[in-house]
Amino acid sequence: MSSIVRYTVSMDQRLLEKFDSQIERKGYANRSEAIRDLIRDSLVGEKWAKATEKVVATVTLVYNHHTADLRDRLADIQHHHTDIVLSTTHIHLDNDNCLEVVILRGKCKVVRSLAEKLIALKGIKHGKIVSTTEATQLW
Repeated sequence: MSSIVRYTVSMDQRLLEKFDSQIERKGYANRSEAIRDLIRDSLVGEKWAKATEKVVATVTLVYNHHTADLRDRLADIQHHHTDIVLSTTHIHLDNDNCLEVVILRGKCKVVRSLAEKLIALKGIKHGKIVSTTEATQLW
């Protein structure tokens, strides 16, 4: 691991108080850990801005399983993208609603496009993409 470098950051007291409150709620041991996570997240976001970067994402979908042929459409889309669909987990939330998590891996442009296509399907109540990079080191 590289050597640790100390630096100073100046900010408005109210902003720092809100940040301290947030990091306490999230359970960080200290400000440094929280700031490191913010920087890592920013670096991953930068990777996602490049269409040709290799990325990994989860797509979380919530839908009513009574919606006409929605499960079939979800399965059909995934079967036509076996090159980037790694896995799918399906959970029954109640008598009407299901949660499905699809794990994708590939070039950012393709992964993003497929994720957005899944979320946009008629009958999806809520969808969210959580992205990361498969890079072993970001810095």
